[in-house]
Amino acid sequence: MAEPRPPLPLEGPVLQGALVRLEPLDHRHAADLAASAEEDRSAYTFTWVPRAAEVEEYIDMQLARAAAGKLAPYAQVETSSGRAVGATAYWDPRPWPSGEGLCAIEVGFTWLAASAQGTGLNTEAKFLLFRHAFENWGVARVDLKTDARNGRSRAAIEGVGARFEGVLRNWSRSWAPGEGGLLRDSAIFSITATEWPDCRARLERRLARTRTATSAPTT
Repeated sequence: MAEPRPPLPLEGPVLQGALVRLEPLDHRHAADLAASAEEDRSAYTFTWVPRAAEVEEYIDMQLARAAAGKLAPYAQVETSSGRAVGATAYWDPRPWPSGEGLCAIEVGFTWLAASAQGTGLNTEAKFLLFRHAFENWGVARVDLKTDARNGRSRAAIEGVGARFEGVLRNWSRSWAPGEGGLLRDSAIFSITATEWPDCRARLERRLARTRTATSAPTT
């Protein structure tokens, strides 16, 4: 019987954009994330976002997953304020059949403060994560998943260029209110390496429009 392979090292570097800087998650982000998590929470119906009192434990859990090679967690830092306004991560790394290097990675564990939603920050964060995965790690695909009932999240995922592949039934833990201990159906999306150049160009055009609108003078 072959010896099980050790987990792949998964170290996400700082990823710098115009709107957002993705920094490896650390306890120094706790105070900002606690404040961000307590803004309007109405968009979190299908997403687990810690309460302020849970943020330190949340960071510990993410760092434990990172130590096991399962996750590369990030704080999403708004460049205009320097404030951590959410989190995201690479996770579920899968190796090539040879065992060398990454074949695929998922982007998940994503949430943003209500004040950062709809600002273009999520689009740029996804762009930075996708670009690093395809152009530095050389992956063949990037996955994204969400609760199949979460229309808002599904629209956002499609909006950054991912293609819907189907619904995995009873796939993972539900975070919906009143569904503790139950499983959810998960909608799965992906971008492949052959699709990335077109996806990158679309995201760059979208981000250029966002930056132009943000910098336009008001009257």
